[in-house]
Amino acid sequence: MKKALVSALCSAFVIPGLGQILNQDLKKGAAILTGCFLFFCATVIKLYRIVHAALRAGASGAEAPGTLMARIRAGDFSALWILLGLFGLLWAYSVTDAFLSGKKRETDGEGEGT
Repeated sequence: MKKALVSALCSAFVIPGLGQILNQDLKKGAAILTGCFLFFCATVIKLYRIVHAALRAGASGAEAPGTLMARIRAGDFSALWILLGLFGLLWAYSVTDAFLSGKKRETDGEGEGT
């Protein structure tokens, strides 16, 4: 049973939600995977909008790359920080829950003589 705990914990570190799936908590694992996918999609869309706005602001096309980077840096990244923070919280929850659920399964399994 010790391998089951380690594999669930390591899987949760790499892909949030996979530890729950390995611990046979499919609904929770699917919810966490879906949440991570939505955070990823929202982050890509926000990054696209920031870069698109910077490119549109300098529509002349004959600018130095430093000017484009300065416009990108001037963009509002607060939404990205919020998304990153929420993803970090979801990831930490996923790892902690996978560990605690695996530990509980391990102790329950030992109590049954398996």
